Amino acid sequence: ENVLMHDGQPLIADFGIALAVSHAGGTRLTETGLSIGTPHYMSPEQAMGDRELDARSDVYSLGAMLYEMLAGDPPYMGNTAQAIVAKVITEKAPPVTVHRDTVPAHVAAAVSQALNKLPADRFGSAAQFAEALANTSFTVPTAAAAAGPEGVLKPASRYLWPAVAGVFVVAALVGWLRPRPEDPMPVLRYSMALAEEERLLPRFGPRIALSPDGAHLVYVGPSESGAAQLWVRERDQLNARPLPGTDGAIAPFFSPDGRNVGFFTPGPTTLRVASLGGGPPVTVADSGVGLIGATWAPDGYIYADGPAGQGMMRVPATGGVVEPASVVDSARNETSHHWPTSLPGGKGVLFSVSHDALTNLDQVDIAVLDLETRTHQILVRGVAARYAPTGHLVYVTSDGSLMAAPFDEDRLELTGAAVALTDGIALRLWGSTDLAISESGTLMYVTGGVAEDPNEMVWVDRDGRHTAMDPGWVGEFYTPALSPDGSRLAMAIIGDAGRDLWVKQLDTGPLSRLTFPEGADHRPWWTRDGRSLLFVTERGDTRDLYRRRADGVGRAEPLLVLPEAVNQAQLSPDGEWLIYRTGRVNSLDIHARRTSGDTAAIPLIADPNIDEHSPALSPDGRWLAYLTDESGRWELYVRPFPNVDDGRWQVSTSGASEPVWAHSGRELFYKNAADEMMVSEVRTGPTFVVGQHSVLFSASDYYSYSFHPQYDVAPDGERFVMIRFRAVGDAGNLVVVENWLAELVERVGN
Repeated sequence: ENVLMHDGQPLIADFGIALAVSHAGGTRLTETGLSIGTPHYMSPEQAMGDRELDARSDVYSLGAMLYEMLAGDPPYMGNTAQAIVAKVITEKAPPVTVHRDTVPAHVAAAVSQALNKLPADRFGSAAQFAEALANTSFTVPTAAAAAGPEGVLKPASRYLWPAVAGVFVVAALVGWLRPRPEDPMPVLRYSMALAEEERLLPRFGPRIALSPDGAHLVYVGPSESGAAQLWVRERDQLNARPLPGTDGAIAPFFSPDGRNVGFFTPGPTTLRVASLGGGPPVTVADSGVGLIGATWAPDGYIYADGPAGQGMMRVPATGGVVEPASVVDSARNETSHHWPTSLPGGKGVLFSVSHDALTNLDQVDIAVLDLETRTHQILVRGVAARYAPTGHLVYVTSDGSLMAAPFDEDRLELTGAAVALTDGIALRLWGSTDLAISESGTLMYVTGGVAEDPNEMVWVDRDGRHTAMDPGWVGEFYTPALSPDGSRLAMAIIGDAGRDLWVKQLDTGPLSRLTFPEGADHRPWWTRDGRSLLFVTERGDTRDLYRRRADGVGRAEPLLVLPEAVNQAQLSPDGEWLIYRTGRVNSLDIHARRTSGDTAAIPLIADPNIDEHSPALSPDGRWLAYLTDESGRWELYVRPFPNVDDGRWQVSTSGASEPVWAHSGRELFYKNAADEMMVSEVRTGPTFVVGQHSVLFSASDYYSYSFHPQYDVAPDGERFVMIRFRAVGDAGNLVVVENWLAELVERVGN
């Protein structure tokens, strides 16, 4: 009862009672020879109240416990504590093989020596005991060495009568001092109220995280800049406090020791770590990871979702190289891995596997990654999962039900049937779930049900006010692009048949499909005359560039097919140049080629040691804006075109993503590291001059993507077309369940 198992390791409890009695009695306790302990495991000298006890007394107790583990009962049994103590002092314990003859001889011999009456005949330390248990040639010493001339054990004859005389008093005190089992703590359920200025913001991704000890709740709340930031609510405090340096933060998660919090900042995606004790956050990765979620594993790595269409990635929690952790299995129709949760034993990571578009929550499974083999297996159909320290997989299904099933952390497999626990769990964009379980037994989740059709296309003015473009028009939109005259909108829409291009007459006109399920099509770009669209397609083995008339007449035709992926492209205003970006993370380069004559590729900005992407040519075709991480984070630069070596100017100063030129050519729009929409004034005379920078509004309610703009600018430069998360208005109800683990075991079993 006092040896507790935790993560496969034994912990010895309840030293405190004997110590407290000893302190309370002062010297009088040892002078009276009072024995303190549990009768079944007392050494003879302890039962007789000897004042001087050493490690050999503990060896006896350890031997008695091992005896019970092997035989099923302790060495001595009795109806009363007095009877047990008498046997401990007077009788020799029968060999453990009497009860279980399959115990190896050397183990039985080691147990017998540990239970010798005389301390000198036992092992001198637990280490010696352990060595004997592992030594197959160990034998018990001969009986003659332990017996007197008549073969009678000396310790018992020497101490028998004085001990028996005190048995009744000792046993009475033992019964009084022995701790009674505590009643289980009651399960408490309540809603946690947060002050308005500390409220839980409706943002993308998991918004809450609990420290392992349950003492700290970290969540996504408001900031003075208008963007989100992390807040910390201590269990013993009525109010939360902001965590400095976390502006723009989403998807928080704790380190295994509960001292640090990891999080993402979008635009561009950055993985960072902040200490609860204070100090500026540290950047762990500024590229190579996605934006959906991450977990901090006991092996010292942070496992995060990867870029779109890839498996999970991992990076040392102290920063370093981002490397693949899992591989998307196309043979099993897997499309992405996301929402990782590490197992406390360090053997695996739970995560979600999509088999279709991320919005199709009915086609998502829960899987586990074996960190030793780097292989994964599907466990059950579900959207997102957590691990409970009682050995249970707790997960949310596509209808918002909370389920649990027994799970073997060592074998990485389910060991029993799932049981429904509750319903009404909030599911937001891509299955974002607010669900947290602490090792101490606290459960937290947010209610609200399943959000449907979470995106809407909106107009946003420079002050951040949004209006629906076409009320009631919702869906999963990507990469919107306005026609040169602003009358039409091209975009990718994910539907049942995949990702295809559509064109809509603005604002409330008809919507026409431009491509069909021949491959994933996205990232449209209008030609200057508004008659055609360039777009990236995945019809072959990689990404290629195609072109099609915007009115849908004729077929799509390949424009640029290369061995490497073509991820983004546009034509110069005069139509003489094609500017495009190739490669994936850690090999992103910008090239150009003429559309007639010598069409050989020309590396524009292609440093093999750094990444460059998001090329955006100015309306007059003379200046090329792009992003590069050469300074340690993504920033916006401009060079002359096509002679890019004739100069270079840095535009942004606080991080940048998704650059778009104003039609006037006098402004550059982009998002900073705090996910705010920025505008920088520029002058493009004989040379390039960067003017004033201004923050327009927070872009945290709108879809972002580091490597391609997810918005466009109207011809007058006064408003933007953006993709808004329609479900962001509902923050949900934060439910807390304390002392939950006992109920979990009772309902689900294990």
